[in-house]
Formats: sequence, C-alpha cells, structure tokens
Amino acid sequence: MWDRGLQTPVDEDMTRLLLICLAGAAGTGSRYLIALWTARRFGPAFPYGTIFVNLAGCFLIAGIIDVATVKGWPETARLALTIGFLGGFTTYSSFNQETMRMAATGAVTAASLNVVVTLVGGFIAGLCGRVAARALLD
Repeated sequence: MWDRGLQTPVDEDMTRLLLICLAGAAGTGSRYLIALWTARRFGPAFPYGTIFVNLAGCFLIAGIIDVATVKGWPETARLALTIGFLGGFTTYSSFNQETMRMAATGAVTAASLNVVVTLVGGFIAGLCGRVAARALLD
C-alpha cells in the first residue's frame, strides 16, 4: 500500500473519490443485470427490477450504516458502499419515469401499486436491514 503519513488531504480525497466512482460503476452494472434478468423472467410490463434494487438498497444501506457505525469501519469504505455502490445500484429517477409511463398509458392501478410497494416496501426493507445488522452484531 502506501505510507499514509505521506498522503496529503487532497490525495486522500482523490483516492476516496476514485473508490466511490468504482463502487458506483459496480452498482450500476449490478442494477443493469438485475433489470435484464427480471424483464426476461417476469416480462417488461411492470418494473420488477427497479422495485427489487430499490428495496434491496433500502435493506442494504440500513444494515451497512449500522454495521459500519458499530464496527468503526473506515469512512472511505462506508462511503464507497453507500454513496458509490448503492448510489449506482438504486434509482429514484427510474422509479419516477416508470410510474409516470404507467399512469400516462392508463395503467393507474399499476402505477399506484408501484408507488405503494416502493415507499412502504422501502421503509420495511430499511427496518429489516437494521434488524439484520443488529442481529449480526450481537
């Protein structure tokens, strides 16, 4: 590795930025692969992939934050996983676009279901992530 005593704050910021960007690329690639798989498996009429990644992201971010806080993870690791990987993995903009598309084409019930499942499911997934993290820490 390198001697951290020789690293300047600018070097540390740039290293952190690079790691966050790399993790974001991995999250984006993962989201794309899940979207492909769910569309092939369940059909493209309903945004199963977006719901999956958003609910999984709610679960994971809650768990990661709790574990990172208790275990004292380095800030760069926590930021790479949350801002980087999960930032690339989850997507509000896709959720919004898919919901508007369904509503505009008259599928108001499906659009409403998408909103409810995403919002309520995201909250529940976040609670479950926190409970799972705490169970792992005990």
